[in-house]
Order: sequence, then structure tokens, then C-alpha cells
Amino acid sequence: MIVKPKTRGFICITSHPDGCAAHVQEQIDYVKSKGPVEGGPKNVLVIGSSTGYGLASRIVPAFSSGANTLGLFFEKPGTEKRTGTAGWYNSAAFEKAATEAGLYAKSLNGDAFSHDMKAKAVEMIKNEMGPIDLVVYSLASPRRINPDTGEDHRSVLKTTGGEYTNKNLNTDKGEIEEVTIGAATQEEIDNTIKVMGGEDWELWMTALDEAGVLAEGVKSVSYSYIGPELTWPIYTEGTIGMAKKDLEVVCERLNDKLVTKYNGSAYVSVNKALVTQASSAIPVVPLYISILYKEMKAQGLHEGCIEQIQRLFADRLYGADLQLDDSKRIRIDDLEMRADIQAAVAKSWDAISNENLADLADFDGYKEEFLKLFGFGLDGVDYDADTDPTFSPASIPS
Repeated sequence: MIVKPKTRGFICITSHPDGCAAHVQEQIDYVKSKGPVEGGPKNVLVIGSSTGYGLASRIVPAFSSGANTLGLFFEKPGTEKRTGTAGWYNSAAFEKAATEAGLYAKSLNGDAFSHDMKAKAVEMIKNEMGPIDLVVYSLASPRRINPDTGEDHRSVLKTTGGEYTNKNLNTDKGEIEEVTIGAATQEEIDNTIKVMGGEDWELWMTALDEAGVLAEGVKSVSYSYIGPELTWPIYTEGTIGMAKKDLEVVCERLNDKLVTKYNGSAYVSVNKALVTQASSAIPVVPLYISILYKEMKAQGLHEGCIEQIQRLFADRLYGADLQLDDSKRIRIDDLEMRADIQAAVAKSWDAISNENLADLADFDGYKEEFLKLFGFGLDGVDYDADTDPTFSPASIPS
């Protein structure tokens, strides 16, 4: 099959197996170039491991610490007539590269919110890995079926304080337009917290603890975002932000438990704004990211997912200084939130229009990063050649 990109709104409905593999290899090569992470983890569980920060959180420990990894995700395989999801191909490429490097790397595909998936993971850890010394919770989903009640919870991207209007980048048209986001009901806020808050993270840690598969000194980390004030109404103070506040409450509870029982720890890491499948869906954010990329690249400060997670592991989680903020969060958004960067972004935000979009924002860079998520635009890949859409992770039966 010859595969070309086909986009609909904030998603690409095709993905390229060879391109995804090249993207994974690009990240592996970066991690190898940085050298080993001293004292890094050896048995890692990544919940939400197939794209973005979750994928990077699997690549970094594997290729900087020689870690065994078990990854969980919910992705679709390809068929002879249709491509699978990018996360499916990313995971297949990672497993292949890790196995060739002599590392244990297996995956589970299914509903990570379910009790069944937790039980399967526990069984694999017991039988094949040994105690887990790092749990990364990087799950991003628009909905969650409550494993106890069967209730279908769906998240929303809304404000919590009335309508909010601001500039937005229509990524299909490449044009700036005005967008208005409505206010959420309390039910919508509660549902978003159920999907994107800390409840499932805590359920995972409880299941692992009760099964006796957590190692002495175990660490756990989940990811969040804060950003500048201009994005707060839709993010930090919006429905997503309410879920992330819940995540922080759960983190404190988990940390207390891990400290007491395992001499371990739990953290929320606040990461940089990046082009991911999740961030592309949030109004206002694509324009902010495009301007941010322009400024950070100009100053040589730009980082992608793999650079962020490499720094998180090497400098913070397993480094000399966690550099926690007043809320006990790890901040690897520190370069994004530098005063000079944010002042420049704010100035461009106020001045930007369709006429000067190319001068004040890196929309071309945004588009390139977006397509790379689906395996397109990678050097060394022949996009006019046939590729096998049935390429699958070796550990998952076809």
C-alpha cells in the first residue's frame, strides 16, 4: 500500500508504518547520544505509552538505562486495506528496536481504565518482569467507562467561568479566527475529572501495590500542563485544569503511601506545550504553540517530547535536584515559562494577524510536527513506495 497523509480537523486519519518507525528511531538515536542515566529505572510500566510524552517515557528508560518496559495503550492495528493508528506502529517499532537491543519490551492493547487490563498487566509483571520501580501514567482519552458502575464518562474542553473568546488558529485553513468557548455545567466538570483526573492513576497504583509488584524505592509520575495566562481560561482554569488539580490531590496521597511503604515517591511533572494529538484538539493552544515555537527556536531553547523526557529522567527524577515548585511539582516547562520567552510570545500574540502569521509564528513547524506524529515528513522514508500496513508489535497476537 502507498500511504499519503489525509487530515480531518485535528487528526490525521492515515499513518505511515515506515515513517512512524523512522520517528521512533530518531528519538532512540537522540537518547543514545545523551549517554546513560545513572541510577535510572530497570522495570518500567508506562500507562499510555504509544504517542507523545508516553512514548518518550518508554524510549528514554529503555535506551538510557537498559530498562525492561511494559506499555499499555488503546490503538487500532492496520489491515491490508487500511492503515492502523500511529500509536500502533510506534509501539511496533519500539518493540522491534528494544528487542534487537536485548531488552524486554512487551505491550498490552485495550482499555487501560478496566480492571481486566490491570489484572493482565499484573500477571505479566509477576511472570516476566519482576517488581516495577517506575510507573508512568500518561493516559490521554476523551472518555472513560467506570470499571465498577459501567457509567460512560466523557470529557469536555470548556471553561468553568463563563464564555471565553480569543484568537485561534484554524489549522485546516492556516488562518487566524476568533473562537468562543462555552462554560461547562457541573456535570461536565465532574465527568472531565473522572476521565482526566487522578482516580485511575490511584486505581493502578492500588492494584500494583495489592499484587505485590512494586519495588522498594518505586517512583511514579504523571504529566500535566499549566502554561501562560492567555491559555488559562481553556486549560488551567477550564475543565481540563480542574482534572489536573484533582491529579495533584491524588499525587499527594500516592506520595504519602509510597514514601511510607516503599521509601518511594510520586510526582506530577508539568511539561512544555508541544504538538501532540491531544493538544491539537484544544482551541487557542495551536496558535500559542506556533508562536512559542518561533520564539524558542530563535533562542535555541526548543525541545520536543523526547528532549523533555530525557531531561526529566536525567536531571530531575534520577538527577541531583528535582527542583520542585511550591506545589511540589516538577517543572520541565521552565524554559517555556522563562520571563523573556513569555514576554515575546505575549507581544506577538497581541500583534498577530493573517497578514503577519508567517513572521510571528512557526506554523510551518507546527504542521511539520503534526504530520510527524503520524509518520509523515521523515528523512529517509520513500513515501512513494509500498509499505506494509499490517506491521504489528511482536508481543500482541494478530
